[in-house]
Amino acid sequence: MDPLDFAGRAVVVTGGTRGIGAVIASAFRSAGADVLVCARTSPSAVPPGDFFPADVRDPAQASALVAAAVTRFGRLDVLINNAGGSPSVPAGTASPRLHAKIIELNLIAPLHVSQAANTVMRAQSTGGVILMIGSVSGTRPSPGTAAYGAAKAGLHHLTTSLAAEWAPLVRVNNLVVGPVGASPETPVPGAAATIDRTVPMGRAASPGEVASACLLLASPLAGYITGASLAVHGGGEWPAYLADLRDTAYRAEK
Repeated sequence: MDPLDFAGRAVVVTGGTRGIGAVIASAFRSAGADVLVCARTSPSAVPPGDFFPADVRDPAQASALVAAAVTRFGRLDVLINNAGGSPSVPAGTASPRLHAKIIELNLIAPLHVSQAANTVMRAQSTGGVILMIGSVSGTRPSPGTAAYGAAKAGLHHLTTSLAAEWAPLVRVNNLVVGPVGASPETPVPGAAATIDRTVPMGRAASPGEVASACLLLASPLAGYITGASLAVHGGGEWPAYLADLRDTAYRAEK
């Protein structure tokens, strides 16, 4: 039996209509799963039966998303909390409303959807798997995206807490994702050369490599892994902003 065969299993991917989320959804479909994706606006490329409109920052809509998956598929086996992101805004000038919205999307929304999913999964004899799409921004300083980095750091703690509360039926893990190329999450223009120079693997990840990590953690191959953070960052980045800080400190000393 192929442990990466997801035939007969139901998967929900938040923010699954574009970028990394769309690639994750496609990977699970290719592995045989029934997949439901959500976003706030209806996409043109996703079949209507595979899409549910939802703003997962709203707990009622998060619950409706999970209920829709159960109605369509009769079960829910895997939840990928992928919806997230942030514009680059200095913390000193960003509005309180923007900070709140960023934290809602990247931390509170995954909690809403996970709560609803857990209720379904723990009623199944086979339980289920919840995966958080985290970021290296939550493991080091994140100038320009401070609220985002703080939310992703909180997502790591949320993962460990839910894993402890919901075991053994529901496994909860976090992917610490570094720079990703060929997607809307690609860094600002000109950053590719910096990534190639500062990431040990010499390049950004492809969205497909993030999707492959999701398949692994959702599969029986990871059956004893819960409360863990899997680094998908090519060996770790040396953030470009550190060079600016170093140069500034050096000039100050002179």
